[in-house]
Order: sequence, then C-alpha cells, then structure tokens
Amino acid sequence: QEHSFPQSAMSNLTGSLMDMDETVEGVESETMREEKITEITPSANFDLEGYISNYTGRTRAIRLKFIAERTPALQADAIKMLVHEVKSGQNVKLYKSVIEFVRDKVGPEGGALDQSWMDRAQEQAEKTLEKLEVELCQHKLNSIKEKVRMGHHDIGIQHYAMGNLEEALKAFIRTRDYGTSSKHTIDMCLQVIKVAIEMRNFSHVLNYVTKAEQVEQLEDPSTIAKLRAASGLANLDSGKYKIAATKFTSMKFEEKKENNQTTMKNIHPDELAFNEVIAPHDVAIYGGLCALATFDRSELAAKVMEDAAFKQFLELVPDCRELISDFYHSRYSSCLALMEKMKGDLMLDMYMNPHVDKLYEMIRSKALVQYFTPFASVQMPLMAQAFSTNVADLQKELTQLIMKKEIKARIDSHNKTVYARQADQEVSTFHRALQMGMEYERQTTALLLRLDLIRNDLSIKANRIQGPPRGDRDED
Repeated sequence: QEHSFPQSAMSNLTGSLMDMDETVEGVESETMREEKITEITPSANFDLEGYISNYTGRTRAIRLKFIAERTPALQADAIKMLVHEVKSGQNVKLYKSVIEFVRDKVGPEGGALDQSWMDRAQEQAEKTLEKLEVELCQHKLNSIKEKVRMGHHDIGIQHYAMGNLEEALKAFIRTRDYGTSSKHTIDMCLQVIKVAIEMRNFSHVLNYVTKAEQVEQLEDPSTIAKLRAASGLANLDSGKYKIAATKFTSMKFEEKKENNQTTMKNIHPDELAFNEVIAPHDVAIYGGLCALATFDRSELAAKVMEDAAFKQFLELVPDCRELISDFYHSRYSSCLALMEKMKGDLMLDMYMNPHVDKLYEMIRSKALVQYFTPFASVQMPLMAQAFSTNVADLQKELTQLIMKKEIKARIDSHNKTVYARQADQEVSTFHRALQMGMEYERQTTALLLRLDLIRNDLSIKANRIQGPPRGDRDED
C-alpha cells in the first residue's frame, strides 16, 4: 500500500537528519566530562529532603547521586532516597549504575539488585515503546500530520523515561517536520533543551534556545523564563559569567497591548515551572553570584538591586540577597562571611560546583579593587581587617591584581602601605601645551603660505590630460 508524506516534511528531512548527526557527535564530545571528585562539607542546617523537594523528574536522582558521591555526612540518607527515586521510574540502566555506585561506596552487602523489579520495569517499558511505534506507523500510513507529530513526541518521552537520551533527542527533533504552529515549535525546542541539558550538550541547548526565541508572538511568561534560564545555564557552563548573569536576571518581557503599545511585565518565580532542570531559587543564586562577579556598580544597581522582577527571585534566598546588599554597600567583612557560609551548600549544586571557586575569586578581587579605588593610599593592616585576612596574604592578592593591571598602585612593603599610581599632572599638562603649540605653528605657517599665494596671484591646477582621473586624485 502506497502512502504520501506532507511535502514540508520531505523537504526538511535532510536537515533533520543532519541535525541528529550533529547531536550525536556533540553528545560524544560533551557528555558528562570527568572531573575530580572532592569531599564537601555542607552547612549545619542543610536539609537534604527539603532541598531535593524543589525538583521533579530525573534531576532528583542525578542531584542525589552527585551529593552522595561528595558528602560523607549525607551519604547514607542520599543513597536511600536515590534508590527509592530510581525505582519509581523505568530507567533500568540508571538503576544498575546506582547499585554499582552503592556497592562501591558501602560494599557488596549495601546494594543488592532487585532483579524482579528490573524485569518488570524493562518488560513494561519495552511493551509501551513497541505500542507507540506501531501507532506511529499507522498514523504515517493514514498521513495524519498531527498524529505523526504526537507519535514522535510520545516515543521521545518514552525513550527519555528509559534513559535512552540519544534516541529521545532524535524523536523530539523529528517532530519539527510535522509541526503546524508556533506552539509546536516551542514545545519541540523545550523538549530538546531538557534532554540536551541532561546530556551536558550545552552547545545544542543554545542552538534550540535561539530557534525558540525566533518564534513570532512569544509572550508566554513560563516559556520565556525557561529559555532565559536554559541560556543562562549554558553560558554558566562555558564560563561566560556576564552573559549568564544577564540571562538569569532578565526575568521580564515586553507584553503587547491591543493598541500596539508595549509594557514590561515581570515574571513571577512560580511561572518558571522548570523544576525538572533548575528551581527558582537556583536562578537567584546563579544570577546573583555571576552578577557580583561581572557587573559594574551601575549594572548591579539597575539589574539586581532595583529590578522588581529579579528581586522576587532573590526573596527566595535571603542569604544571597544579603550578600549582594553587603557587597553593594561596601560591607566587605559581612559579605565575605556570608560567602563562606554559603560555599558548602553551593558546592552541592552540580551546575554551580565547578564555578564556585572561580566566581568567589572574581568577587573578592572586585571587592579589593572597589575598596581601594577612592583612596590615594591605604594602610594594609586596616584593609586586611576589613577583608578578614592577614597582611601577608593581602599583599599577595594585591600583587596579583597589580600585575593584572586591575589596580594601578605600588606597595610599600616596609611601611605596609599601598599607594595609588596617579599620572603626574604637571608633566601631562606640559605635553598637552607643547602639542597645542606645535599644532598652532603648523596652522599659522599654512595660513601665511596661502596669503602669499593670493597676494602674488598664483594658483596651481592639475594637468587634466596627463594627470590621473579626477576621482583617483587624493583630496587635501
């Protein structure tokens, strides 16, 4: 029996296959980079159950495993919650890896494979997938475009539940050829973004964020917030902290009115609804720390301190809000104390963990520069006291900043004083006066020459026959 496909689907088929090939290649190069695991000590009031309740979906299991690997104090509770979480789904591969991890941490007696659960889960997952594939074939025979799109979407959801991320990604990308509205395009992009984030393929995340943002009439607050958060996460991963800060703090959008006028509308934290990837309080922490590290004082005031939209997110994390306030008002001792208090908990976040030390270093360096800038000289013992350090360590930090040319200063090691390097006003004034005198002499000489030419009725004209064309002559 012959059947026909929609013309648009056939015309885009080649592009889709190329996209999928690029996807798999990107996955192979970027999936879960190996990193050195260091032991983390959380804060005394860290509540593991409360923390993990902020998330939904498989990110709960991934975050629990991340914490169990690095935090001996929470390992027992994290493993117990992890095994329970994994067995609530259909991902048999993840269950096996978790049991292997448990055996590695607590010994063979700590993790026994539940073979009966594995058999039931695998059988159920395969039956569901087989049923969906049969239904998709039937929809293709009937050439029902919307049902074919939904068939690929459902197969993608099932592959994702089973942990087949590459197959899920391919299925979601195929839905693009059968979409008939902007909503279908956005749904496809969000599904691809979610899977790509779990695969740590952040270049793919940025590609599909761009595709979604190009859709006309994108005015849904939840969709806009998800795209900004995903873009911020991708830029955070690549170390582009200022771009990440801009994305995380831009939690508002232009809403069009009936009279074609636009007004700015704030996005409420509850409208983010992206807990299967990151929670609203993560947006506050990521955005706040990246902003402290990269924004100048005016940007920090306008985009963070005084921005009504982002302040809603900061209210969810009082320590982060106080940290930003202390930094902005130059209360550095309190600011650094809060940073130290938050560090252990921040290290438990799998996306923030690789960047905490770098961001902290950038924030501290920025605070040192900001502290020193208004003064001609500063006593290092007083500065060391303000930054809760000793003079020797402070001198090393200042030396590094001077070498990087972030501070124009010189250090008097004997008197423990830092002096600002200021340009010699007398010398610079003399150079400006000399330059002005030379310019005056040149203009006066040219003027006298012109007067002599006019007085003697002399003029110079180009030879139009032998000379170059008029358009090729250099103009004075």
